[in-house]
Amino acid sequence: MSIYVEIFSSPGCRKCGRANDVLKKITEDIGGDCIHWRTVNILEEMDYAVTLGVLATPAIAVDGELIITALPSEKKLRKILEKKLNESCH
Repeated sequence: MSIYVEIFSSPGCRKCGRANDVLKKITEDIGGDCIHWRTVNILEEMDYAVTLGVLATPAIAVDGELIITALPSEKKLRKILEKKLNESCH
């Protein structure tokens, strides 16, 4: 099974760039076939971001559910994503 991760970001947001870098590393470590992700520019997809409850960037949604509203440490994000992967397999 796999999960679909979206990082909500805004142009010029340094923390958003860091979130992308961290997620890319985790995806490479776990295996690219398990985690599919994209960056969502909140200026271009404002309605979608609001629908999920995004109030600030970076924010991270997994399978359409907002789960992180601030940039966590790499260790915490990895733990969250591994848990979501395990849940999706059962």
